[in-house]
Amino acid sequence: MKTTDFLVIGSGISGLSFALKAARLGTVTLVTKKARVDTATNLAQGGIAAVLAPEDSFESHVQDTLRSGAGLCHEEVVRLVVENGPARIRELIELGVAFQHDEKNGGKLDLGMEGGHSARRIAHSLDLSGREIERALLQAAGANARITILENHLAIDLLIGSKSGLAGAVPAPYSDRCLGAYVLGPDGVITTWLARATALCTGGAGKVYLYTTNPDIATGDGIAMAYRAGARVANLEFVQFHPTCLFHPQAKNFLISEAVRGEGGRLIDRRGRHFMDKYDERGDLATRDMVARAIDSEMKSSGDDCVYLDITHRPAAFVRGRFPNIYATCLEYGIDITRQPIPVVPAAHYMCGGVVTDLHGRTNLENLYAFGETACTGLHGGNRLASNSLLEGVVFAHLAAEQCAADWPQLSARDFPAIPPWQVGQAERIEECVLITHNWDQIRRLMWNYVGIVRSDKRLALVRERLVPIVAEVDQHYRDYLLTPDLVELRNIAQLAELIVRCATIRKESRGLHYNLDYPAVDDLHWHKDTVL
Repeated sequence: MKTTDFLVIGSGISGLSFALKAARLGTVTLVTKKARVDTATNLAQGGIAAVLAPEDSFESHVQDTLRSGAGLCHEEVVRLVVENGPARIRELIELGVAFQHDEKNGGKLDLGMEGGHSARRIAHSLDLSGREIERALLQAAGANARITILENHLAIDLLIGSKSGLAGAVPAPYSDRCLGAYVLGPDGVITTWLARATALCTGGAGKVYLYTTNPDIATGDGIAMAYRAGARVANLEFVQFHPTCLFHPQAKNFLISEAVRGEGGRLIDRRGRHFMDKYDERGDLATRDMVARAIDSEMKSSGDDCVYLDITHRPAAFVRGRFPNIYATCLEYGIDITRQPIPVVPAAHYMCGGVVTDLHGRTNLENLYAFGETACTGLHGGNRLASNSLLEGVVFAHLAAEQCAADWPQLSARDFPAIPPWQVGQAERIEECVLITHNWDQIRRLMWNYVGIVRSDKRLALVRERLVPIVAEVDQHYRDYLLTPDLVELRNIAQLAELIVRCATIRKESRGLHYNLDYPAVDDLHWHKDTVL
């Protein structure tokens, strides 16, 4: 058993931001299941949205977010996040984040434009924004003596007193409080980590789907752990599919940034015909849900494997300078984006739902927080506005740290209870990894084919039926075998698949990212609300 004041699970923008501020109060242990840079933040290309120009306004950013969210955004949350944006950007700059500046415009921030936004408000580092933010935050965390980062450590389950099967072993005052987590180390040893406050910052769940832009870590760990512990989750039917993932047999999960369309890129079919205007009045700058459904419709009607994103009409020097990483990566696959349109397809990208939190990042379980893509704060509603995700992560990390500071006199006075160690029982070492890979592949293909961009009652009923024996088999593996990272992740994606299907089945309408052929219209009378499990 080990103790820490703050246990942070995940090393993306929200986890690192919270860790840096929580370290002003006490010790912080940050566990991340692979290398510390293996995060969705590190892969983010576009940037972070905030009102940073005099011609922009909070009200404009608020309205863009509400419009994108298909009526389900919580306006109080939207205004809180938007109004906190400029201050959080300044903090990142003070930490050393090198956002791009426009020397021709007096050295002001060079603000990008993306789909769904009515003004230029994306602070970026060309097309490597996430990598630059991650670099600066990791450097600051590494220099802080109160922060310990444990790489290749995977949280298995949260400790919630009696909810974690500890009834009788935990004194009554602790029974419904988050006490920390069981953590699997690289040596296979499972350690009981106790903490005064625990933060889930594990990212999204893109790996539940066969095709995704997400890194391999995105297996929904935080959402699954929180739900098993008794936390509320919501809006898991709203899975955002990034409309433009590079379509190439050798390319893995490489997305083509929203900013390419923001800088004039146009979607065309293989005959060179532009098609977005017939789907949305905003054309290529429509929100991601509209663009993804439009591409899906074009591919299904034509039978083509992909569509194309064309930015060849912009000067070659501009394209290479604005998108150096995209240009270089595509060139590796034989595609010169200054001369050739880019083959693209939609792929699972962002989970708009997650663990339900309040205005301070708190869940319904005492001392358990959730941030970033793991959380459902009410900001995104039925569809996330481009580049609002990094903003949400850094804002709620800040608000949660303020709440912890206010609660610190009570938090710091509490003793740690004695918790029994992880019980191995009669579990044996798993010898046939095919038991994991077969179920993993089955789940991801079922979700892609039946719970993708377009759903129907029949598809949802079929996938629900087919998941039952798979989930039961995974649960049996979990009981029979010694835990490995692969087995823990399989358990979590099985849990997430089941929850996504449940949410999608409950919502009898089409709204935002959830499109059901049997209920093609928005139903504000019955479904102008969150789907809460």
